Amino acid sequence: MASKVVKRAYKYRFYPTGEQAQQLARTFGCVRYIYNRALAERSRAWTQEQRRVNYVDTSKMLTAWKRDPETQWLTEPSKGPLQVALQNLQGAFDKFWRKQTAYPKFKKRGKSRDSATYFSNCFTYRDGRIKLAKQSEPLAINWSRPLPEGAVPSQVTVSKDSAGRYHISILVEETVTEHAPTGATVGVDAGITTLYTLSTGEKVSNPRHEQKDRARLAKAQRALCRKQKGSNNRARARLKVARIHARITDRRRDHLHKLSTRLVRENQVIAIEDLSVRNMVRNRSLARAISDASWSQFRSMLEYKADWYGRTVVAIDRFYPSSKTCSTCGRIADKLSLGIREWACPCGASHDRDINAAKNIRAVGLAVLACGDGVRPSRS
Repeated sequence: MASKVVKRAYKYRFYPTGEQAQQLARTFGCVRYIYNRALAERSRAWTQEQRRVNYVDTSKMLTAWKRDPETQWLTEPSKGPLQVALQNLQGAFDKFWRKQTAYPKFKKRGKSRDSATYFSNCFTYRDGRIKLAKQSEPLAINWSRPLPEGAVPSQVTVSKDSAGRYHISILVEETVTEHAPTGATVGVDAGITTLYTLSTGEKVSNPRHEQKDRARLAKAQRALCRKQKGSNNRARARLKVARIHARITDRRRDHLHKLSTRLVRENQVIAIEDLSVRNMVRNRSLARAISDASWSQFRSMLEYKADWYGRTVVAIDRFYPSSKTCSTCGRIADKLSLGIREWACPCGASHDRDINAAKNIRAVGLAVLACGDGVRPSRS
């Protein structure tokens, strides 16, 4: 079996000391300030002078800002995270110019996850301990799983989420061995009542993580609304809401990782639908349920794991009528409302709506793989 070298991130939780927490808070603040100021300068240059500012220009601006007496505090953190902030802004503009995302937005304090990325020259890794630049002690990391033997981190990203938890993501190069070839293929039909239906007839139930904690979340949000803005009580109430959201997110991600890993391990080809989730969440009746299902995240997991382990993920055209097509004779039903879960074809075949769709997705996916017709561009 073939092997390949891939870049893989290992994420751990760590517990900073009081001094480290203060230093990280200053670093996060500087990163946010640099990103926002560079974005403002680029926007001003375009609106007033019709001039594009690139990464090299903003890097020169950063040097000038550090020498300015009013912003000399930018020299306190390591230079690495500040440069990465400018690179991230350049990447955001590149995606905007390719019409992949909207115009870059300013980062708001306390409204998003704070993070800072350190390259290899801005941290040390010795004897299984990591010490960031301008810090006197190594981080107290909870090593929930070991790094690959002999791995040397090329960069680390420290972050603090809205729930007040600190995490470190360590990027290393790792040699992975492809799974043994198998003749199994599967079609996967996404849903809400049943999260995923496989062409084998298996139905993966929807855990509905957000719905299970909806009552607790609503209660915590009502309590937050009653607190006075700017008070310590409001800060504690906001933290409680954030922790409930974090619990929902962690459970959802864990479930999707386990399912995607199993499908990649058991099947050589995985056929899925090319769903336009961005348009689907505009349906106000289904937006919450679709977001909780997290179909886009699951597809992303399938694609990168399949690339690692020598599997193939093929996406069929989103407009293919997989539910209305008879998987036995190929006849397409005229109408099939969402409320109809079972239907019979004039050829005599009786179908479960979801299983029939999964079988059609598998068949069309194999045809697309063989003929190269109807393949949409990869999400990456």
